[in-house]
Amino acid sequence: MALVRSGLTRLAAAAGGAQALASELGRATGYALRTFGAPAGVRGLTVEGAWLAAHVASYPLGLIRETIEDRAVYRTDALPPVQRSLVVADVQAAGTPILLVHGIMDNRSVFTVFRRALRRRGFGVVHAVNYSILTGDLRTAAHELRTHVERLRELTGAEKVHIVGHSLGGMIARYYVQRLDGSATVDTLVTLGSPHTGTATAYLMPTPLARQLRPGSDVLAELAEPAPDCSTRFLVVWSRMDQMILPQGNARLIHPDLHIEELELRDVGHLSLPIDPRSVHWVATALARTQAGEHPLGHRYQHLSRVPDTLREESSPA
Repeated sequence: MALVRSGLTRLAAAAGGAQALASELGRATGYALRTFGAPAGVRGLTVEGAWLAAHVASYPLGLIRETIEDRAVYRTDALPPVQRSLVVADVQAAGTPILLVHGIMDNRSVFTVFRRALRRRGFGVVHAVNYSILTGDLRTAAHELRTHVERLRELTGAEKVHIVGHSLGGMIARYYVQRLDGSATVDTLVTLGSPHTGTATAYLMPTPLARQLRPGSDVLAELAEPAPDCSTRFLVVWSRMDQMILPQGNARLIHPDLHIEELELRDVGHLSLPIDPRSVHWVATALARTQAGEHPLGHRYQHLSRVPDTLREESSPA
C-alpha cells in the first residue's frame, strides 16, 4: 500500500506540474500573439528573420577554428579613441579575455556582430569557441569548457576571464561556474536567452541533452542547489518574445546565492539577442566595469527593464 500511495503521489505531482506548465505556455502564447501584432513585435520578427538569413549564410565560416589573438591593448598609441578610452579608464577590464560560447546546433558565427562590438569598445582578447553539434551531455560540455578557459588563461597570462554564452552556451558556462569551481577563474558570466529553469521546447527533441534542458531535470536541480562560495557576477539578458525559451520567464536567473544583474527585453527574438543594440551596449558597458565594489552586502540582484512603450501595457507570462 505504501508503494501504491507513493506512486499515486508522484503521479499527482507530475500531473500538477504538467498542468502548471500548460497554463504557463497558454499565457506565453497569448502574450506572443499580442506582441507580434504590435509595431515593436513586427520589427523584432523582421530583424529575427533577416538575421536568421544572414546567419545561415555565414554559418560555414563559423566552422573554421579560431586562433587566439592578443591585440596588445596595453599600448594605446595605435588604438582608436573609443578603444583607448577603455584602456585608460580601466586597464584590467580592457585586458580581461572574453570567451564566447554558442548555443545548440550553432557555432561561433552567431557572435559575429557581438564580437566586433566588443573589440570596437576596446576589449583586447575576444575569442569564440566551437563545441560539437553532437554534444549529448551538458556536464561533459562544461568540462570541455574548463579546458578552453585554462588554455585561454595560459596563452594570455590572465588570472580571470569573462564568458558570454548564448542559449545552451550560457547553461554550459553556468554549470562550469557553479559546479566545477569555475567561479575562481570566471569574473563575469553573461547569458543571452539561456533556459535557466528549463524550456518546454526541449520536449520536442528526444535526445539526452534535451532532457537535461527540460524543467525539473536533474541538471537544473543541481544548479538550483546552494552556491554560497560563487563569486562570479551574472549578467542575464532575456526577452519576452523569445520563441525558443518557453515560458520566456524561464530565461531569468533567480538564485539567492548569486550576484545577478538582469536586462529584460520585450521585442527581441531568440537568435537576435547577440545582435540587439541594447543587449550589446548593456553587456559591453557592464563588462567595462571591474567587479570591485559592485556588490555591497545585501544587494545581490539588480533588474533593468528596457521596454518599448508600445508593449509596456501588455500583460506577460513571465
